[in-house]
Amino acid sequence: MEDDRFMKIKSLRVYRKILDGIVAALVFIMLLTLMGAVVGLLFDFIGAINAVRAGVPTHTLSHGLIDSVARDLVIDVLSVFVLIELFRTFTDYLEFQRIRLRVLAEVGIAFVLREIFIGLYNHSIEWAEILALTALLSVLVAARITSVMFQPGDVDASSSRRSTTGPPP
Repeated sequence: MEDDRFMKIKSLRVYRKILDGIVAALVFIMLLTLMGAVVGLLFDFIGAINAVRAGVPTHTLSHGLIDSVARDLVIDVLSVFVLIELFRTFTDYLEFQRIRLRVLAEVGIAFVLREIFIGLYNHSIEWAEILALTALLSVLVAARITSVMFQPGDVDASSSRRSTTGPPP
């Protein structure tokens, strides 16, 4: 009986070490991806400046050029924000040995906002899609608020709040 329990504990330690190694490798890959995205954003920005400089002579052409270059830069910047949130999820897992609902909700919020902003900026989003994304955004915000109010380990959130604030008035 004691040997079975010892074997389970030992297997869980090995499992956790392997999992930590995999997550650490993923964090390294995400860091490289994030650095690549930022470098790509810088190259896109430099390319945008050069494209605008080269296409400025005619007013109507430059307006379309600036609009398309700005659209690409906005999409790139929003994508970097989503990558940052994903990177934070992996580092949060390494720190707490679990994925917290609050962090996942924040990643989802960033991604949904990215999609809404891109659709609105491109003028390509339908009203039904806006409604669906808004409903999803509302659920994610509610999940984030709930996860902040009721942290894991709090058996009764209201009694823990009362005990930390002192005696009731």
